Amino acid sequence: MSDTPQTRTNGRPHREAPASTRIVIPEKHPMVTLLGAADSLLRVIEQGFPQTDIHVRGNEVTATGDRSEIRLVEQLFNEMMLVLRTGQPLTEDAVERSIAMLRSAAEDPDHPAPSEVFTANILSNRGRTIRPKTLNQQRYVDAIDKHTIVFGLGPAGTGKTYLAMAKAVQALQAKEVNRIILTRPAVEAGERLGFLPGTLYEKIDPYLRPLYDALHDMMDPDSIPRLMAAGTIEVAPLAYMRGRTLNDAFIILDEAQNTSPEQMKMFLTRLGFNSRVVVTGDTSQIDLPGGTRSGLKVVQEILADVPDIHFSVLTSTDVVRHKLVGRIVDAYERWDAQQEADQAGTDRKPVQRRGARAPRQSQRQSHRTES
Repeated sequence: MSDTPQTRTNGRPHREAPASTRIVIPEKHPMVTLLGAADSLLRVIEQGFPQTDIHVRGNEVTATGDRSEIRLVEQLFNEMMLVLRTGQPLTEDAVERSIAMLRSAAEDPDHPAPSEVFTANILSNRGRTIRPKTLNQQRYVDAIDKHTIVFGLGPAGTGKTYLAMAKAVQALQAKEVNRIILTRPAVEAGERLGFLPGTLYEKIDPYLRPLYDALHDMMDPDSIPRLMAAGTIEVAPLAYMRGRTLNDAFIILDEAQNTSPEQMKMFLTRLGFNSRVVVTGDTSQIDLPGGTRSGLKVVQEILADVPDIHFSVLTSTDVVRHKLVGRIVDAYERWDAQQEADQAGTDRKPVQRRGARAPRQSQRQSHRTES
């Protein structure tokens, strides 16, 4: 079935002539910044609109094709120019994500524009700016601004912890909070702390290292030891949170899928006045001992309807690492779904008792007896 608009003439369908538009790029935007080196961005646009003919001549872009697709092409170039006006360069990934956002916006009028997402800066440090790169990341960041407790759920590489860390540093710099507290359960990949060499702090350090790494990306490395010594920044295992009330703090619990329901309750009830909490985790990577329910799974059932608590869900489309990471996540999700379906099918099969005969065999036996 063709998407080309049709009318009826004398009872027969008649295809409308393809729509066409001409986009003139202002001279202040050099075409290489818009189309990329060796037309790399133009190729991404052509792949995003395979049914549309796109031609460039000088500073003019001509697009011919389906009317709805033409409108999206116009919007895309307008959004790209808005991003360029902020001084931010365009990348192939940004253009690809912009096309996906515009297609989603066609169905959802409240959908933010790509330029709003890509220019929503959170933090700048040493010439590097941290900002959301997908729509769900933007919604996640907005939720952190609006709610006291936010759960960021999603697979590896979706930026759930990194963006939360950036919001924490931003809040500290703006003096909205007096300290940052970063915590993780010390459970990883089936290993036990007791088997690791060194003192307790040396054993714990590898589990908290990703949080230190993120801090170094966002702050002057020389200032971090000083802030930690003063207690302004605290990085500690989850067990150290018990019995405390955390006031005037931005608190992040990372790898929350490895908490038990009791640990999750303990952590959430540490919340004090003028504090904010972000809990991040991936329920597809639970390393708890067999039979232990994940506190991150349970809490979604318990707190789903509690006001001022928000659950943000990120998916493989929000992965901002290598493209293969998103494909790997999708492949594992398909495999998990197949395993669950196979297990459900096995559980539904009737269990035949030893020595019992199948119905057909019984019928044959009775027939022989009657003979």
